[in-house]
Amino acid sequence: MTSTLERPTGGAAPAARAREPRRLGVGRSRRSAWDLKLSPYLYISPFFILFAITGLFPIAYTAVISFMDWDLVRNSGEFIGFDQYAWVLSQPKFWIALRNTFSIFLLSSVPQLLLAIFVAAMLDQNIRAKTFWRMSVLIPYVMAPVAVALIFSNMFGDQYGVVNTTLQSLGLPAVPWHSDAFASHIAIATMVNFRWTGYNTLILLAAMQAIPREYYEAATVDGAGKIRQFFSITLPSLKPTLIFVIITATIGGLQIFDEPRMYDQYGTGGADNQWLTVTLWLYNIGWGEWNFGRAAALAWILFLIILAIGAINMFVTRSLVRDDGTRDPRSRRERRAQARAAKERMERDAMTTAPGKETTR
Repeated sequence: MTSTLERPTGGAAPAARAREPRRLGVGRSRRSAWDLKLSPYLYISPFFILFAITGLFPIAYTAVISFMDWDLVRNSGEFIGFDQYAWVLSQPKFWIALRNTFSIFLLSSVPQLLLAIFVAAMLDQNIRAKTFWRMSVLIPYVMAPVAVALIFSNMFGDQYGVVNTTLQSLGLPAVPWHSDAFASHIAIATMVNFRWTGYNTLILLAAMQAIPREYYEAATVDGAGKIRQFFSITLPSLKPTLIFVIITATIGGLQIFDEPRMYDQYGTGGADNQWLTVTLWLYNIGWGEWNFGRAAALAWILFLIILAIGAINMFVTRSLVRDDGTRDPRSRRERRAQARAAKERMERDAMTTAPGKETTR
């Protein structure tokens, strides 16, 4: 007895069609392209939404108040134009505060930057307990600013301060730390240097560790010493990081408030405005005189000053980073054109390439 097995004809075709890979259509490739374009903005949008609510709105509201004679009782104001700005710029106290702010900024930022570079270079060497020393330089930064100001204000006391007591024991005259303007600037700058040197040191140390060690090995083979390696390899490689540190130090130095506020028991900048800063005067106008219109105008003047200096620093940063950070000789327009052409080529390949169909016997 024989039996004949017939080949199934109807059930094989659906199974073969089910195993066929799907062809990447035009709609799906477009959706994929839009996903690549929009997803980064979606990921960073929470920060900007929160900033618009808690940061951008108060800034815009302060700009509106700066053009008004604000009444705290009625919580409304009368529009007076640029009169508040004209009043601030016509006050001699504003120019004294601006001079003191820049003086304290220079006395704190320049020594702080030099000391941070030196300490970072020492910590970058092969020393024992490197982790301990690197964490130790950050201890002043985590201290409360009010505590630092109180300790140093007592150290720089005119009569019973530690510094003057030490100077008198050595036969030197006492320094009028609170009555002399320049001496008070040095004392306040010392507080700033004590607190922020370790922070900048760690940033510069991280940049130093990112420099390839092969550069130093080649320099050692060529006979270059440590000092020559530092000025020929380390400093040129730190240019982008140094510009970042300078920008942050500029913004923080022009907004200095805690140290001059806590330098004496009154917090008004001295009897003759010896250490009065712009932010301290802003605080006195807003919460001492209850004149929010003038305080808002002063805040915007300070904002424009910081913005101008920041724009100059950003321009310098871009030129330095383009020359030292990136070695691509192409311009930005050429890079964008090549990236756009490569993207269009990939989309054409995805639409024209059809996968081969599987066949069954």
